[in-house]
Amino acid sequence: MLRPIDNYFLQHSEPTQSCLQFLRGHILKLDANITEEWKYGMPVFCYKRKMMCYLWIHKKLHQPYLGIVAGKQINHPDLIIEKRAKMKILLLDPNEDLPMDKINTILNQVLAIYTH
Repeated sequence: MLRPIDNYFLQHSEPTQSCLQFLRGHILKLDANITEEWKYGMPVFCYKRKMMCYLWIHKKLHQPYLGIVAGKQINHPDLIIEKRAKMKILLLDPNEDLPMDKINTILNQVLAIYTH
């Protein structure tokens, strides 16, 4: 029987599934202190048990995105706040190559918040 977190990644059709699975692995490899947890019905990545980011699908645009928990503290022109109070998101197009430089820049800024 699959864990809910594993089922979440497998329930999406391609290319969204591959996009989310790749990001999952990439985030987990960034730092040995990053773990994944199933919280609030979604995959959440934590740094030393503190929520850091999550992966989700935009309800209106049906695109995967990387949600940044401490988004208000991150300045990046491609992060979107919409109607959220603190979190920001980075929309991703699963039909295109992922913008890894952009993703890494944002994730490194996020890690800097938790490691300092």
